[in-house]
Amino acid sequence: MPYAEVIGSPVAHTKSPIIHNFWLTKLGIKGEYRAIEVTPDALADFIERRSVDPDWRGCNVTIPHKITVMGHVADPGDVRASIGAMNTITRDRDGLVIGTNTDAAGFYAPIADMDLAGELVAVIGSGGAAHAVLFALARAGVTDVALLARNPLKGAALLARFGLKGSVHNIKATLPPVALLVNATSLGMTGQPPLKIDLSPLLDDAVVYDLVYAPLQTQLLAAAESRGLATVGGLDMLVGQAAFAFELFFGASPPRDCDDELMALLTK
Repeated sequence: MPYAEVIGSPVAHTKSPIIHNFWLTKLGIKGEYRAIEVTPDALADFIERRSVDPDWRGCNVTIPHKITVMGHVADPGDVRASIGAMNTITRDRDGLVIGTNTDAAGFYAPIADMDLAGELVAVIGSGGAAHAVLFALARAGVTDVALLARNPLKGAALLARFGLKGSVHNIKATLPPVALLVNATSLGMTGQPPLKIDLSPLLDDAVVYDLVYAPLQTQLLAAAESRGLATVGGLDMLVGQAAFAFELFFGASPPRDCDDELMALLTK
């Protein structure tokens, strides 16, 4: 039976199988979507084994593989040079295993109606998710980014990669008065250390966007709501990027008219 999957370490928290299997059922497509724990030292072997499995349709890629996976698959869209991280692996028409990125579009969809041109934005993190976030922000007209990262040199290189001006700070630094704050780290995820940050410097109409979705109500989102700030949770991005990946895996558009039913299922 045709199948796709999500790989990562850890991966037990993922809700991707719920999303994809919901769409498969709604569309009456024979197939399955699974979650598979793949450690960094097993990644190359995993890709090699899946590449010769005729039932395999591809996989989504989560922490910590979004950058290292680029060394194990073909890159016809030159994702390495543009976003610099992959979150979706599939096959092309000739059967070649290729990588792409649906995170950037999935991240941007919930904030597409925000006018970010010329606004100051803060992004926490410098890993694979941050690559997609900064790629999307650059194309939305953002020019000034305050990047909070554990490795300042890596952070500075990341801003330069996407042609963004701004500043790089320690991950524990005080936030500037930004219009949008994005947490692109795993901090605050179930089983991970919390993200401790003071939101008082943010503008009164700022939006706080947390890519973490397990738990659904992170400490960051709770703190933002207590300040009366608008929030975007990680489920919005997860479903958005999944929609693009689903079409690549199974050759059909997901039934987005059923989003309310899906969200109710995801938030049980």
